[in-house]
Amino acid sequence: MKWREAINDYETFLKIERGLLQNSIDSYVYDILRIQKFLNENDIKESPIEISQETVQNFVYQISKELNPRSQARIISGLRNFFDYLVFEKYREANPVDQIESPRLGLKLPDTLSIADIDLIISAIDLNYQFRGVNLGHRNKAILETLYSCGLRVSELTNLKISDLFFEEGFIKVKGKGNKERFVPIGKNTQKLIDIWLDIRKHIDVKQESKDVLFLNYKGNQLTRAMVFTIIKKLVEKVGLQKTVSPHTFRHSFATHLLENGADLRSIQMMLGHESITTTEIYTHIDKSQLNKVINTYHPRK
Repeated sequence: MKWREAINDYETFLKIERGLLQNSIDSYVYDILRIQKFLNENDIKESPIEISQETVQNFVYQISKELNPRSQARIISGLRNFFDYLVFEKYREANPVDQIESPRLGLKLPDTLSIADIDLIISAIDLNYQFRGVNLGHRNKAILETLYSCGLRVSELTNLKISDLFFEEGFIKVKGKGNKERFVPIGKNTQKLIDIWLDIRKHIDVKQESKDVLFLNYKGNQLTRAMVFTIIKKLVEKVGLQKTVSPHTFRHSFATHLLENGADLRSIQMMLGHESITTTEIYTHIDKSQLNKVINTYHPRK
């Protein structure tokens, strides 16, 4: 079995069996292509079913000189999954990555915004902004409010459908990782902003494939993830906020603010769509950091 054949089979598995989005599949494949490039550069003629643990170890040693520990760990994990698949399909008898340890990682807490930061960014949106005759200011405000008030991933936001809106019940239906669906509460204020955008959307020449897509560009096509990043980047620059802010920052802020205001971890897990509560537990570390800050600031024996 050649590398291209194995990668194509694996892509199909990730798409059909695991239900991953194309962006996630591309990330997995990119890391596999790195080891294929390593083999070519070192004139190593080992196929995916022949590659040895020693070769993989040499590859890991090479990337350890080029990448930070977190990137190394991601690549090792991706390769382990790839070779697990080959073992599962009986192309190999053993996984050459099984005995290779990932670098130790310190706890990386997600970046968050304060409520004041979020208000500052959203208030900077020009509601009169138009492009090619389409008012995009109200769209942008609805986008940011939806990201923050519902804690969505950017791909979940761009894939949101009009048919996913259940405003009378106070929920939206979200399709997350692995095509798993969940219902997330949506507040009245965010509903109102979306309704304003829907009125504007009626005057756009919507492309057939995007008829049910909620957020569109001025051409009537589905909004891209990259454009959401751009909208946020420009607003952050506009207000002069000295922080790195992405769509995911709004999601992290959503979870952090809920926890700080007394929400239970299980409810936050369900709203974020985390498969395991251990993923959600990272926000308890953020909360503890805030408690340490309070002690160090206000306690007389600090």
